[in-house]
Amino acid sequence: MKNIFYIAMLCLFCACNSSQNKPDVSLIFDTDMAPDYDDVGALALLHALADSGEVSILATVSSNKCETAVPCIDVINTYFGRPDIPIGAVRGDNAPDRTTWHSGMRWTEELPKQFPHTLDKTSDSEDALKIYRKILSEQEDSSVTIVSVGFFTNLQNLLLSQADEYSSLSGKELVGKKVKQLVSMAGQFPSGKEYNVYVDPQASQFVVNEWPTPILFSGFEVGAAILTGKQMVESDIQGSPVVETFRMCLSQDNPDGRQSWDETAVLAAVRGKANYFDSVQGHMIVADDGSNSWVNDPEGPHAYLTIKMPIGRLTAEIEHLMMHQPVKRE
Repeated sequence: MKNIFYIAMLCLFCACNSSQNKPDVSLIFDTDMAPDYDDVGALALLHALADSGEVSILATVSSNKCETAVPCIDVINTYFGRPDIPIGAVRGDNAPDRTTWHSGMRWTEELPKQFPHTLDKTSDSEDALKIYRKILSEQEDSSVTIVSVGFFTNLQNLLLSQADEYSSLSGKELVGKKVKQLVSMAGQFPSGKEYNVYVDPQASQFVVNEWPTPILFSGFEVGAAILTGKQMVESDIQGSPVVETFRMCLSQDNPDGRQSWDETAVLAAVRGKANYFDSVQGHMIVADDGSNSWVNDPEGPHAYLTIKMPIGRLTAEIEHLMMHQPVKRE
């Protein structure tokens, strides 16, 4: 009888321990990797949080069909010891195709030259829509967080998708069943015109109007107040694609740091807003030209972040996570 009791207690301990070790957040990262390099910082921050056991990265997809976008994602995933994370990219003749604005050393070309990766161009990757449908169909209900730090094109394609080999549900039904929330770096609040929204305004309008779960926005004004990268480029870290990207870019941009737009969205998606941000509840409205406005509504399906933590502390915390180095894996 004692043996049965001890075995039962051991099983209970193992089950509790397993539950404790399971990350709180399961996440799909959707990026326009290439026009700006805060995407690099955001993906590095995401891997840091994955290494601390706070998040499971289900997939990394590009909303940008620029041929260097996926290789750069692949470089960063490989550097952090996760080369097997599914990577996909947007499809369609009218899908955004945007490269970096830098005229000197172009980080989107240099990273694939300097660091290991598998995919040589974006068009070699899987269709992001198929990755979305496959991954979502395999997850528990209301368990997935999607972080969009680029264009809404992939998300529109997902909502418009129909039943396939992965699920008998339509895209909107699949999202409503499997997704907990969408966190998006998009818009300017309470009103403005922001890049991630106006590049594909039709997709932005559609997703904002039709998305069936809560949406949390980190607007232009949030990341614009947080400059990161200076400490990282002045560090003695070598051989890091994240550090090398910021070293290349800050010299052409602002030596004091780059605005941390995408990093704030990832931080809020994984750790929640409580320690870092407040929020305003309501409805985001996207005009035909991609500009946005806001209607306050305590029962609204949308919210946008406002900064709560002192900016110096928030900057230091984000930069610390961006400077995280890969852990050794067996």
